[in-house]
Amino acid sequence: MSEFWLISAPGDKENLQALERMNAVTSKSNLSYNTKFSIPDFKVGTLDSLVGLSDELGKLDTFAESLIKRMAQSVVEVMEDAKGKVPENLLANGVDLTSFVTHFEWDMAKYPAKQPLASVVDTLEKQLAQIETDLKSRTAAYNTLKTNLENLEKKSMGNLFTRTLSDIVSKDDFVLDSEYLITLLVIVPKPSYTQWQKTYESLSDMVVPRSTKLITEDNEGGLFTVTLFRKVIDDFKTKAKENKFTVREFYYDEKEIKREREELSRLLSDKKQQYQTSCVALKKGSSTFPDHKVKVTPLGNPDRPAAGQTDRERESEGEGEGPLLRWLKVNFSEAFIAWIHIKALRVFVESVLRYGLPVNFQAVLLQPHKKSSTKRLREVLNSVFRHLDQVAAASVLDASVEIPGLQLSSHDYFPYVYFHIDLGLLD
Repeated sequence: MSEFWLISAPGDKENLQALERMNAVTSKSNLSYNTKFSIPDFKVGTLDSLVGLSDELGKLDTFAESLIKRMAQSVVEVMEDAKGKVPENLLANGVDLTSFVTHFEWDMAKYPAKQPLASVVDTLEKQLAQIETDLKSRTAAYNTLKTNLENLEKKSMGNLFTRTLSDIVSKDDFVLDSEYLITLLVIVPKPSYTQWQKTYESLSDMVVPRSTKLITEDNEGGLFTVTLFRKVIDDFKTKAKENKFTVREFYYDEKEIKREREELSRLLSDKKQQYQTSCVALKKGSSTFPDHKVKVTPLGNPDRPAAGQTDRERESEGEGEGPLLRWLKVNFSEAFIAWIHIKALRVFVESVLRYGLPVNFQAVLLQPHKKSSTKRLREVLNSVFRHLDQVAAASVLDASVEIPGLQLSSHDYFPYVYFHIDLGLLD
């Protein structure tokens, strides 16, 4: 499953024993895979400031999750011809999302734990806000490109009455640069082909004999040329309409046709290059943020490849990728990493608010094995930690007040700090 539960309990002897009982029961019943979730010691500040940060982190958590889901969807749209490869492009620090979460370590270099909590939260807010700003501008440009391309492509679809003719006709089909003669294009219904051949020369005076030619046809009719003197154009159009032949308004302009073809080719090329560029030199350093490393140490799994690549190292590996896809991959990683740091901060803040000072709690990451086992897993946790009810009720916060992350209601109450992490970003 791509679902995780991030919980915490006080770090005293009684509750550490409760955590051991939880591990034993969940392991024996095959309910979940559990690992310790390391969170550094932060500067606590005042309880009032923590209450304010609790609300702020709740909003930031929601925003971060929404942002990475939008970025994941953008990757799907850009990789429309290779959607099967989307998961391998949604990584965090060069590893799959599950591995990053289960082997999470706080990035001290980017988010120093010695700074006040408010400063750390402010750094995360500004980082995610900048990514969202860049995402909006880049996706807007890409969507404009797609719209322009779709509009041009629509012109080459449809029937002979509406579609563009620039990819059908050629210079040889027309009498050009004549002071007296002009070539018209006429749409003739398929059942009327014989009638057209017999009557087109007599629809008006001054029609050039044997000047008609079938250029193309669709399911409904055919496109014919006919050459006549300019002075009888209006009369010919009137007679043609009476016989259910339609003169298609078209003027052969070689420069305009060439421009339209080049525009379509350019848009197709530009759209493809947003996903993949094999011959064009790509600009280095497309990440919104400077290079950084996030240390991810495999725990109990020495065979897992070590992470810790810089953004530029990952970019160099994707040298054949287009600029938009490469930007999305690098900044999706940035946003996802920030999101998990926000989860860690929420656990810290809520644990201090619930369990009090001095700071002493243990965070644990649970990965339910099956969707059907989550109800049983919840029952086990509530049973193991039911003794925390009195502690929580006597905490500095009133349990009747909604606290982000604790998910309290009149019908549901968890005696431990609980947060949910859902990696089903494309659901």
